[in-house]
This record gives sequence, structure tokens and C-alpha cells, in this order.
Amino acid sequence: MYRTPDHEEVQQVAEQFGMRLTAAEAEVFARHIGETLTEMDDFVQSRIEEPAPPRFPGPRSPGHRPGPEDDPYNAWTWKCEIPGAESGLLAGKTVSFKDHTAVAGMPLTFGSFALEGLVPDYDATVVQRSLEAGATVVGKNVMNGLSGGFGFGGGIGDYGRPTNPHSPDHLTGGSSSGSAAALASGQVDISFGGDQGGSIRIPASWTGTVGHKPTFGLVSHFGIGFGSDQSIDYTGPMTMTVADAAAALEATAGYDGFDPRQGRQVPDRYDATSRLTDGIDGLRIGILTEGFAGATVEVDSSVREAVEIFAKLGATISEVSVPEHATIGRAQTALMAEGGLAVRNAGFFGAWSRTWYPSDTIAAVNRVWASHQELLDPRALANQMAGVFSKRFWSGRVYAKAQNVRSSFIAAYDRALSEVDVLVMPTTITQAPRYEQPADRTAAVELAMKGSITYSAVANTRPFNYTGHPALALPCEKRNGLPVSIQLVGRMFEDDLLLRAAWNFAETAPFAAYTAIDA
Repeated sequence: MYRTPDHEEVQQVAEQFGMRLTAAEAEVFARHIGETLTEMDDFVQSRIEEPAPPRFPGPRSPGHRPGPEDDPYNAWTWKCEIPGAESGLLAGKTVSFKDHTAVAGMPLTFGSFALEGLVPDYDATVVQRSLEAGATVVGKNVMNGLSGGFGFGGGIGDYGRPTNPHSPDHLTGGSSSGSAAALASGQVDISFGGDQGGSIRIPASWTGTVGHKPTFGLVSHFGIGFGSDQSIDYTGPMTMTVADAAAALEATAGYDGFDPRQGRQVPDRYDATSRLTDGIDGLRIGILTEGFAGATVEVDSSVREAVEIFAKLGATISEVSVPEHATIGRAQTALMAEGGLAVRNAGFFGAWSRTWYPSDTIAAVNRVWASHQELLDPRALANQMAGVFSKRFWSGRVYAKAQNVRSSFIAAYDRALSEVDVLVMPTTITQAPRYEQPADRTAAVELAMKGSITYSAVANTRPFNYTGHPALALPCEKRNGLPVSIQLVGRMFEDDLLLRAAWNFAETAPFAAYTAIDA
């Protein structure tokens, strides 16, 4: 319930804007603000009809939170069974979603206890389209979220640590940690993750799964939130097979009108499967020199051996250099601080666009940000605080430059991709690191802030969040019991070519011969 603020409250708010009001001036402001708030309250309470929230029709069972006996890898925040259409591209497939994705009637926590009780009445576009394509939705997966997480070795997170099915003592990677664990342990066919700097591809790399970050805008982000700058945030399928990744992309990709980030260059529908099994004879593959910087011996040799498999399939191989690959991370760092702060200030699903706004979700997250910040991820808070100081010291120039120079980095990769069809490099330059339990709360906060694991993990992934090029993580083989992954990167909207190359490789490579949790 609102109330008219008194003059002292008005003075306090004015000081946040850098103004000092006298008591008399504040009284004038308070009267005007009170009139405005009264009009707002009348509007909120009015019975103006709003459009029905977008969702797939039909009954839904309430589902349940699984116990340890039903969730041995701590992969799930919620399990359910929502049947889709009787036929379609995903008929017979089970699908789950990282718990930053709205599924009508199912809890949505964004990885935070503070948001328990939030149950949206709408479906994210990827959920609705999966159900329309015949999939059965079977639950929501644990994630690194608004309260931190354990995917990168952190010691703070409300829903615990998803364990790596290949080796429980090693990390799953984040932020789509639970999705990767559920897939690698054979509990689901397809899981849609989220990727802000590699958060689909890193867990795919460390758990031996397929992870696809589509071209920017190709898959609608409506109904999905994370708190990152919207221009680097993606959703995409994680799977155990390339064929499932292609089918999931085709079922969900395309323009939908709810995601304001989708330009009209995004097609209404996307064909990812009709040429999937065509050969790759003559495909030009470029080994990105800078993508191997800092790679372990095991990762370096495994990825180079994987490239030889492509050569045996008829691809031509060459070395390619993109010097900007080594410096692009600074641009994204500059973007993320003020970008994350802007999301907080504007509302969890942004502003300014003519679309459908999930008001209950926006209000719930805003209340948590306003009243329960101590319960949330210290690293995310530090990033938003850096955004405050960035604006204070540079008056918005940092963010503006980070957006404006993006085209030059895109052009650098595009030049390389004019000479080759696909760039290859390790997805991550290390295999899954071992998890180390922090000794106390201070050590856990230090772990949350520490970047050594995170920065090495994102070295080859986050550049393509910033540029928008499609990128696909593909398992090569196991070394010392842990997976190694190769990343394929292509031209904008040529996701189908990456999938075709990956399918041919997967049919040939040693990795195809073992199940996910075999040693």
C-alpha cells in the first residue's frame, strides 16, 4: 500500500539525485509527488483488462521438489510432468529448463530462497514452443543464480552444488550447472540453459555434453531473466546428442514479437535439421591460434586431435589469427557493470519496449533487490557497485564505449570467417577443476569474488556473447576420466552449419562410443 512521503523522505531521495532541498521546497515536491502517486494507485487498482499471459494450454500437475534419493546429482529444483502436443519435432523427448526460465504453474526461484513462492502464470517462449513441438517438460534445474552458486567453485548458493556425473569431486561449471548434471546422468534429453559469458558451453565442456549458444536473437529470450546486460544474454539447448540439439533449435528458434532484442533479420522459423546429416567435404575450418593460449597439455592435444577427425571427413584445415580475441574480454567487463546496474534500476525484464511484462516476477525480484540484498550473490552485488562507480567516474562513457566498439570486434571475427567457414578452439582451456570446500563464510565470499577459475573458463566463451556469433560446445573425448570439449564458432545465423559439422564429427569421434557417466 502506498502513502504520500513527508518532506524529510523527499529530501533524502533528492539527495540521491545530488540535490539539496529546503524544508519548504520539499513540502512543495511532496504535494506534487503525492498527487502523482494517487493517480498511479488509481491506475493499478483499476479494472482495465490486460491481455492473457502467453502460455501453452492444458492442465498441469503441481510437481514436487525432489529429495536426495530422487536427485543424486543435485540437478533439480523442481520436477513435474507437463505433456506437450501429441506430435511434433520433439515428440517423445523430455525437456527441462534452467530455473531462470518461466514455466506457468511451476516455481521460479532464479536460484534464490528469497524468491520461493513465486509461481508465474506465463510460459517463456522456449517453453511454449517446446510443448507445441511435442516435448514433455519434466522440471527445472539448479543454477548459479541471484544467490550465487557452486558451478565455478563458489561457496555460497541456496540450492547446493550440482555434482559432475563423471567425477563428483569436480565442478560442473556454471551457470547452467544442474542442466549439465541432469543431462550427463541421463535424466533428461534436452535442457535449455542460459549463457551470459559461457554459461551453457562451460558446463557442457566440463560434463561432456553438447551446448549451443545460438546467434544473438535467433532464440527468443522472453520469459527468461538473469540480471545481466540484455545484449549478452542468451538461451539455448544443452543435449547429449547433436541431433537433439538441432531439433531443439529448430523447434524453438525464430521471431516471436515478445523479445525486443530480436531484430527483423531473425527469421520467423529456422531450419536446423534438413541438412544435418550432409557431409562436410570441403568445409573450411580455421584453428584459432589465440584460442589455445593457456590451454593445458591435455586439452590442447585433445582438441588438435579432434581437428584431425574433421580433416579425415574432408574438411580443409588452416591456422587463423584474430588478435582481438586476447583483448575482447575487457570490453565485455566494461559493459557488464553498468549493464547489470541498468537491469536493476529499470526492472528485471527491462523497460521501454512494447511487449508483455511479467509484473509479478518483476515485483518479486525488485522486492528482493530492495530488501534482501544480503541474501544474494556477493559477486553480482560487487559488479553492480562497480557500475555505480563507473557512472560516477566516467558519466556513462564506459558503457557507451563498450557498446560502440562492439562492431569492430565483430568485424575482426567476420574477417576470419570470410576466409574459413568455422573457427575451432577449446571450449574451455582446462578440464573440470576439483571442488574445494571453503573453510568459512569469509572464505566463501572470497571464492565468490575470485576470478581465477572463472576467467580461465570464459576465455574462449565470453567473446561470442559479446559479438553474437553462434558457438557450439562439442565433447571430444575423456582424458584422465574427465571430458574435453571443442568449440565451433560460425557466421551469424549459420548455426545449422555448426550443427552439421558437429553431427559428422560426433558420428566418428571416440566420444560417441561411451555413455556419459562411464569412466
